[in-house]
Amino acid sequence: MTGHTGFKGSWMSLWLERLGATVHGYALAPDHVPDLFSRLSPFEHGHSTIADLADRAALAGAVTAADPTVIIHMAAQPLVRRSYDDPVETFATNIMGTVNVLEAARHCARLRAVLVVTTDKVYRNEGDGVAFVEADRLGGSDPYSASKACCELVTASYAQSFLAKSDVQVATARAGNVVGGGDWSVDRLVPDVWRAIHAGRTLELRYPTATRPWQHVLDPVAGYLLYAEHLSGVRKVAETLNFGPHRDDSRISVAEVAAIMAASLGSDRPWQSTSGNHPPEMTALALDATAAEHSLGWRPRLAARDALRWTAEWFRGFDAGDDVRRLSLGQLETYEALR
Repeated sequence: MTGHTGFKGSWMSLWLERLGATVHGYALAPDHVPDLFSRLSPFEHGHSTIADLADRAALAGAVTAADPTVIIHMAAQPLVRRSYDDPVETFATNIMGTVNVLEAARHCARLRAVLVVTTDKVYRNEGDGVAFVEADRLGGSDPYSASKACCELVTASYAQSFLAKSDVQVATARAGNVVGGGDWSVDRLVPDVWRAIHAGRTLELRYPTATRPWQHVLDPVAGYLLYAEHLSGVRKVAETLNFGPHRDDSRISVAEVAAIMAASLGSDRPWQSTSGNHPPEMTALALDATAAEHSLGWRPRLAARDALRWTAEWFRGFDAGDDVRRLSLGQLETYEALR
């Protein structure tokens, strides 16, 4: 797995540990404090390599040593605003990082499946809020979105040109905006709410009316694992799938999410709009996950408001000094019991 030190990668590492998998992770160290990966570590049967995707020799060596049967590629520069500040870094990390992973994958004798995780932002977005399906046109007006759309093309090229000849199944997964306990990433809404409360300052929102496909982190992670399981089996499945929330959950605005989270964390301080000019972001975004439901039997188990409630419960436990592993495993066990 690449990106195992990130928010989503940490939850996936914990789940794979619980399933008894041996996981070899390759990623940069977390770039913020606190971070979920460090709080959950060490992982049983887990092997962590802290290195850059740009270091092709180091990556190839790590992949060869791991001798994987499944590769899940999640490492990326994941932030839209940072992509405006440093587009070269974003394109290099996301596109050439994916190339380097797939190039290393070509030489794995036991490899059966590769799943490349991209984003809901790969589509050409006209801002009308219509939920995207997998066949919709790729696009991306900002550097981050464009880089991820390019990852889709790179993956398809490697699949058709090289990996299909070795009977390796290759696919891409596109999820929505995830929330969940332990996300302290920079420049994301829920962590920003948590940080504003702890700093005693007013939360500032750039685009309060924008809507996103909010979903709990365990929903897409469950989808990725199920997708990888199908890809590594004998049954042919789709080459690309969306993993989005329930359709109505894409109507919740940034301001509503901020208000719900602030109230759930015990703050009654209202947010305010950020002054000044900001790089443009999409006003509406929605995903149609019908294909994943039909082909994998996957569906989101948590509605958006339940996802926010779970997230707030996790952070309240953390603030109260609860053990992060115990908190996270408790939610994971509860999630597994949902139907």
